[in-house]
Amino acid sequence: MNEDKHQAGYKQLRFVTYLSAGANVFLIAGKFIIGLLTGSLSLLADAVHSASDMLSDIAVLLGLYFGSKKPDSKHQYGHGKLETLAAIAIALGLLGVGLGMIYYAAIDIAKDNENNPRKLVLVAAIGAIAVKEVVYRVTKSVATKYHCPAVLANAWHDRADALSSFAVIAGYIAQKFGFNHGDQVAAIGIGIMVEVVAAKLISDCIGELIERAVDDATLGQIKDIIKANGQIHQFHQLRTRTVGREVFLDVHILVDPKLNVVTAHEISESLEKSLEEQISRPINITVHIEPDTPEMRK
Repeated sequence: MNEDKHQAGYKQLRFVTYLSAGANVFLIAGKFIIGLLTGSLSLLADAVHSASDMLSDIAVLLGLYFGSKKPDSKHQYGHGKLETLAAIAIALGLLGVGLGMIYYAAIDIAKDNENNPRKLVLVAAIGAIAVKEVVYRVTKSVATKYHCPAVLANAWHDRADALSSFAVIAGYIAQKFGFNHGDQVAAIGIGIMVEVVAAKLISDCIGELIERAVDDATLGQIKDIIKANGQIHQFHQLRTRTVGREVFLDVHILVDPKLNVVTAHEISESLEKSLEEQISRPINITVHIEPDTPEMRK
């Protein structure tokens, strides 16, 4: 069952990453052509930004490929943390994008450079926002469903690309009201938001690398599943951690001390099956069986 979950997740995550890559190819070509036709340096720079997103797509695909490899003799818990490392690399790239937006916008304001977007540039920006927002929402939905930090970070790269195009629209509207630094001010605000998102993604990845427990909702679901088994009197020493998309769980359960080994083992297998069926993520379970005696309850 875990193998089925892994494969289903891998196929969906790979599909949305290819979708993102396809959108980037389309936008790179469109922005570059219109940028050359209109002489818009901001749109040409935006085309370079979209090209950098292609590098993120490649990083995600590599992370998914190597992270989905089966455990081997040297990596007995699998290769899932390669996905986490890919996510950190992408989040660091996002951090650089945000800093770049803030820096270059601030330099423009300091030099009193005025950007006067033409209507064709405005049309290109609106089109880019529409494409990237759709890709962001689809990618984020799949990344959240399969708990993949690398694809989630890549989704935010798509959102950052959409927001950078929004700055062009802000500049166009602000210009109509006599304020010629609207796009720079908008870019600074967007850059700050991108920095916050990147910092949150990096924090989440570091938490996974240092063996942080699963989220409260998943932990509560695990406890409810254990409690629902009427043959388990009590449980303790429940510990969880994540390796990529997979949850690793170990727990001590207390059962009737009069049970024979075979029956106690069947209870353990029943619990493992229930957890695998009801937890959406791939899950690796270790159950330690103990007799329900006064000494063991302490």
